[in-house]
Amino acid sequence: MSKLIKSFLNSKALKLNNILNKGFKVVILIIIKNLVKVASYYFVNRIILKSFKEFIIVVLRKKGKKDYSLLNSYRLITFKNMLVKVLEKYVVNIILKIIKKYRLFF
Repeated sequence: MSKLIKSFLNSKALKLNNILNKGFKVVILIIIKNLVKVASYYFVNRIILKSFKEFIIVVLRKKGKKDYSLLNSYRLITFKNMLVKVLEKYVVNIILKIIKKYRLFF
């Protein structure tokens, strides 16, 4: 999980919990073991916190489009809670390892 967190870009915008990636990388070194325990507990007990379901979507116009009445003239940017991003990527990495190990894709 620490490799995953170190891969986040320092210069990214603030997330819903107002933690910059740069600051999160420093704090995570201290809380990594506890974070893994908590994440495991939530997965095993099928608990999803309300704050994990919250996010902000910002709609931006794409430059140079002729007709802004069309949906493809806009770009959506999603801001998620930083912990949610970490946990999502962590689970995806575990699933990918299992897929490779047991050759589930042909």
